[in-house]
Amino acid sequence: LLSKYLQQLVIESLGKEKDLKGNVVNQGIAVYGNKGSTDQHAYVQQLREGVNNFFATFIEIHRERNTSPVYIQEDTTSGDYLEGFLLGTRDALFEKDRQSITISVPEVSPERVGQLIALYERAVGFYGSLVGINAYHQPGVEAGKKAAASVLDLKQKILTTLRSQKGTFQTAEAWAESMKESASTERVFKLLEHMSANADKKVIKKAAQPWHTSTYGVK
Repeated sequence: LLSKYLQQLVIESLGKEKDLKGNVVNQGIAVYGNKGSTDQHAYVQQLREGVNNFFATFIEIHRERNTSPVYIQEDTTSGDYLEGFLLGTRDALFEKDRQSITISVPEVSPERVGQLIALYERAVGFYGSLVGINAYHQPGVEAGKKAAASVLDLKQKILTTLRSQKGTFQTAEAWAESMKESASTERVFKLLEHMSANADKKVIKKAAQPWHTSTYGVK
């Protein structure tokens, strides 16, 4: 979960089009992460042999758990495997001159997790000040929310139009034109496909070939 939080923190805070002076700078750092063998299979092949344009952060936990350890085999616990993945992956990256840092903490506890969060929040704020961007707003997120709201409005408009003309079946392009939404024909098509695939809206698709001649309506 920490990697997901850091992904949201860093990408949302630092992914900015403009700096504080209004210049287009397109700043941002992509963050990906997980735990143990999940990372090993998801990322390490590319990190070790792909484009060398990143640095990796390893977070090492010394104490495995407060309860009884889980043994995978004699004298080897699940925590031993995770430590092996961490040290082995770090060495594999180092062999290819990939940069990394390691943060070691004694255990997973509210205090230690809080310290890690505070560390990264301060690092993100400091980085933002270094490159001259506002790390504390999210215009891109707001744009996405507004776009999603407009899609839902269009969905309702389509549904209202189809219900007002029960028994009429037209192509997505024809429906878009009739609603004066020709600029959103592709979006109308996507919404009709979605609604016709789910019975609750009672939108029916009459499939045809080629696919764009399929018609949609409400009986």
